[in-house]
Amino acid sequence: MAEARGRAGASDAAQAHTAWAAVPKIELHLHLEGAAPVALTQARMARAGLAAAPLDEAGGYGWDGFSAFLAAYDRVADLYAAPEGARALAEAVLTQCAAHGVIYAELIMAPLDAGAAHGPDAGAWAERLAAVEEGADAAETACGVVCRLLPHVVRSYGPEACARTAKMIAGVRTPRVVGFGIAGDERVGRPADFSRAFAIARDAGLRLAAHAGEFGGPESVRGAVADLGVDRVAHGARAIEDPSLVALLAERRTPLDVCPGSNVALGVYPGWAAHPAPALRAAGCVVTLSTDDPPFFGTTMSREYAEAAAAWGWGEADFAAIARDSLDAAFCDAATRARLSARLPA
Repeated sequence: MAEARGRAGASDAAQAHTAWAAVPKIELHLHLEGAAPVALTQARMARAGLAAAPLDEAGGYGWDGFSAFLAAYDRVADLYAAPEGARALAEAVLTQCAAHGVIYAELIMAPLDAGAAHGPDAGAWAERLAAVEEGADAAETACGVVCRLLPHVVRSYGPEACARTAKMIAGVRTPRVVGFGIAGDERVGRPADFSRAFAIARDAGLRLAAHAGEFGGPESVRGAVADLGVDRVAHGARAIEDPSLVALLAERRTPLDVCPGSNVALGVYPGWAAHPAPALRAAGCVVTLSTDDPPFFGTTMSREYAEAAAAWGWGEADFAAIARDSLDAAFCDAATRARLSARLPA
């Protein structure tokens, strides 16, 4: 009987997710390689004759703990290092986004050779960007999903390497590159350590975001705002632990790209009911919803909406407001924002 109830529960959950798929959504926190569909990765591995890693026995992405997740992520990213792989990946990821109602996505990507002693290769980066643009063009033509790119540096490489990478990113641009940020293990270094990289990006006219408030605690959010001058905080959930910080974020209307499914999967919170997104929103903070690395965490944008509705009682009006707030927080130009606005619920 328990097994039968489990099957029924899974079926009910799938139906709930499907019900939210048609709702237009804006996704601002999505890692390109972290969103690689498992089927696409399996196919690439089979063609290359590669062993099972990073796939587990169930055929998904296998990891146990945050550090292991980062390692698994890197193994997946290596499969898509060549321009051909990057193009296929971008098209597949954005097509999957569109299937869950996403009309606009900002993809986070980083130079794969950013940790090299000589610094990242500008030519290789330009080729990779061009390939991703081709994939994004194909997805937009086929599915109507609009994409912009947020190149990131990886904090574990250190401040100097991040500054070198920021200079390269600022000098190699495509029409879709609109922002800059920092990702990786936020327990490594302080936000202020990376202020030079952010100054380079800011001077180049890029909008700024930083991963903070996940494993680094509220102090990382405060540092991202005070020391890096970010326009948005990627994650930001743990700001709730500092009431004065919550008040500051609400006053400044600094958007938080919250990823509840990711936070729960990584053990930052024990479940959706414990997640502070509703409390942050009730306190006046700008809260957006994203998936982060969806196949690693067993989520989609439809599931994020379904879980938020079930755990927090959010309904159509809440999600419509979140979509509007998300579009306002997007780094796209005014003409693109106006075009997207017409596709959102009133």
